[in-house]
Amino acid sequence: MATAAISAEDVHKHYGQTRALDGININIERGQICALLGQNGAGKTTFINTALGLTKADRGAMRVLGMEAGSLPARKRIGVMLQDTDLPDLLTAREHIERFASYYDAPASTDELIERTDIGNFAHTRYKKLSGGQKRRVQFAVALVGNPDVLFLDEPTTGLDQDARSAVWANVRNLADSGTTVILTTHYLEEADALADRIVVINQGQIIADDDADRIRARVGGSLITCETALSDSQLGAIPCVRSVRRNGRIAQILSEDAAQSLRTLLAEDASVTDLTVSKPSLGEAFTALTEQSEILS
Repeated sequence: MATAAISAEDVHKHYGQTRALDGININIERGQICALLGQNGAGKTTFINTALGLTKADRGAMRVLGMEAGSLPARKRIGVMLQDTDLPDLLTAREHIERFASYYDAPASTDELIERTDIGNFAHTRYKKLSGGQKRRVQFAVALVGNPDVLFLDEPTTGLDQDARSAVWANVRNLADSGTTVILTTHYLEEADALADRIVVINQGQIIADDDADRIRARVGGSLITCETALSDSQLGAIPCVRSVRRNGRIAQILSEDAAQSLRTLLAEDASVTDLTVSKPSLGEAFTALTEQSEILS
């Protein structure tokens, strides 16, 4: 049986009374794109920092490719692009890639990386003169320079336009197809839905869901009714089978266990309803529902 790319066994990390990681157990297999989802403070960053060896667990074992997290052999086989990463201002994009390439025994070709990440137009521009999106693309290239077996991407497409984001997505898919394990954190849930083979939802330091996106949506069940209505949130919440109500501007988003029954009451109480649609919950709605359920039970 192949060694897991990432394995965590009963990993705990507390900061005072805050349980950043509270008994995490997980194996992430090689070649998977695994999205870690959670609200701010849920434990995602602590999990990644522990896997990178930047944070030491209070208890439990975290291993990368069968090696101790943070050990030099493990670090040589991973690539990292963190959300708060920055690079020295005075080097050019090409110089940054070449500098990081010197740390590895068999780095990727600088010219090929420049082409793959589409930074040729500013490869010879000093880093400080680049836009935020251009800097993210250089950081992505640097993360790939060691031909990593495991790639950590923390909010990789923040600041990118849609074309640049699509290019990153294509690169990530190609990497996974070639056997690289990708650990992705993102607030763009459509990004997780489009890319990830596996979704892991973390809340209050614990894993509350671990499956593919379709099964996670199925766990929540029901239907999403969206509409513009004169009814208040409390009136909508009193409609039969309604599980939750949210507002997005003028539009109400109603999660119902039985859309037909909820709609009959909704239309009877407000005949002026407009912009009415019924759909299955998105990954975002499923994520919110799972997180709220976890907080109620905790």
